[in-house]
This record gives sequence, structure tokens and C-alpha cells, in this order.
Amino acid sequence: MCRSIKTLRPPVLPGEATDDDIRAAALQYVRKVSGFRAPAAHNREVFEAAVDAVARATAELLGGLEVRGRTGPG
Repeated sequence: MCRSIKTLRPPVLPGEATDDDIRAAALQYVRKVSGFRAPAAHNREVFEAAVDAVARATAELLGGLEVRGRTGPG
């Protein structure tokens, strides 16, 4: 149902994670935790709210991480 969520921070991911990368990881997480690939209509709102919350938390985490020994800009 759900493949492993990839690491989104440099240097594992070349460059910075995009909003699409972050949302895809959040969607995978919510799918795995909920056990639903796609929610039924009566669960869609709470499912999407969870994806949004996980995406925001992920962006905040990535924005606050200090990656030591990283070469290049950033």
C-alpha cells in the first residue's frame, strides 16, 4: 500500500525539497497511518486536513534542521 517515505533533506535529496515533495511524503504518511489509500467521501475532509497538517510540520522541520558538513549554498 505504501512505499517507504524518502528522505527530504540534503544531501540525500539533491537541492531543497519542493512543496510537491513534502505533500507527497505527507500523503504517504497519512495513507499508512489511516490504512486508506483514498478516503471515503465521509472521511475526505479529515484525511485532507491531516495531510495538510503533516505537510506543514514537515516543512517546519526541514526549515529548522541544521545539516552540518553540507557543501554548497544553504
